[in-house]
Formats: sequence, C-alpha cells, structure tokens
Amino acid sequence: MRKDKNNKFKGAIFDLDGVVVDTVPVHFKAWKRMFTEYGKKFTFQDYKEKVDGIPRIDGGRAILTDCSEEKLIQATDKKQKYFLEHLKKEKIPVFISTVKLMKELTGKGVKIAVISSSRNSPYILKRTGIIKLLVAEINGSDITKGKPHPQIFLMAADEMGLKPKNCVVFEDAILGVRAAKRAKMLCVGIDRHNDPQRLKEADIIVSDLKEISYDKIVSLFERG
Repeated sequence: MRKDKNNKFKGAIFDLDGVVVDTVPVHFKAWKRMFTEYGKKFTFQDYKEKVDGIPRIDGGRAILTDCSEEKLIQATDKKQKYFLEHLKKEKIPVFISTVKLMKELTGKGVKIAVISSSRNSPYILKRTGIIKLLVAEINGSDITKGKPHPQIFLMAADEMGLKPKNCVVFEDAILGVRAAKRAKMLCVGIDRHNDPQRLKEADIIVSDLKEISYDKIVSLFERG
C-alpha cells in the first residue's frame, strides 16, 4: 500500500483563517471599520497584501504608519472588539473540503496542527468542533515573531514531535507561504481570489483543497 512507502510525510499544518474557516470577510469588515474611523482608506487588496496572516499589531502598523505605539494598541484592540462582535452574531463558515482532507490524513496516521497569528483561534476551533482533530494548536498568544518569520510553523512541528522536513503547510496568504518555505517545509498555496501569482513561492497552488489528497501530498514529498 502507498501508506507503507511513505516515510517522509508525517504532519500537516493548516492556517486557520481562509484555509480552515472562512472568517476572512469578518476580519476585513472589522479592519475596514476601524481604519475608517482613523481616516484611512482600506481595500480588500490592502487586506491581502498588508494585513492577512500576520499578528494584529503588525497589521495595524502596516496601515496606521503615523500612529504612536500607544494609539496603535488602542486601534488594534478596537479591531478585535469589532471582530468578536461580528463573530458572535454570525455562524462561522467552515471549508468542508479542508475538514474532509484533515479526516483523510488522520486516517493515514498523519498528525494535524492548526496555526493562526490571531488569538481568537482557540475560540473558533472549539466552537466549530475542529479542535477534536488536532494534535497541536499554535496561535498569536504563543508566538513572539510574526510571519514571514517561520516561528509559528516551527513551533507547530515541535508540538507534534516532528521535524520540519516531514511537514506540509496549507496557506492562503503571501506572508504565510513565505514563512512556510523559510521553515523548510513543503507548502500548498490555496488561491481563493483568482490570483495564483501572489502565492508563487508555494510548491503547488490550488483553488480549493478538494484538489488535494493524501497520495498527492506523498508525491510532493517523493519529488522533494
């Protein structure tokens, strides 16, 4: 069986927002509301390029370039408040294809981790029930360096008891893909915005994880 031949693929690390759950519209809505209050225009393109996938304070700093650190903290706390307001009112959409892949991988003995630069990760994972599938969960409360630094992925691998070379990352953000490659991990880029070029550093790019299977990932590892 193919499973017996696999001696490299041991762990899968999924980014939360945009890969596991579709909270991107909620994040964007909260960011836009806050930035508008500070007189800043904020487009979805800005979100994708400057804010997506990095710690909240760094995202705020990318747009509020003229703010003091104290005001920056106040602004990003406001964004968090708005995000939670929206999140508690709305159902959290889960990408079914991602959960299906997670279950397929766990059935093959692959360890699963979810990472997020946000501190909201535990709440979302518990509310959706995805926490039950995981061996490890790393979030913004655990890290000291934001993407594209590889710290968050290296911590996830360590938490699973695995080496980076035995892990694959699933990412939809530019800085996330870059961080995965700096961690020396294989990376599957998920392009949900019809703009695959932005994820060009990934080893393979798909529009949805229904295009990926255990065997396809094993093939990636075999190709090196």
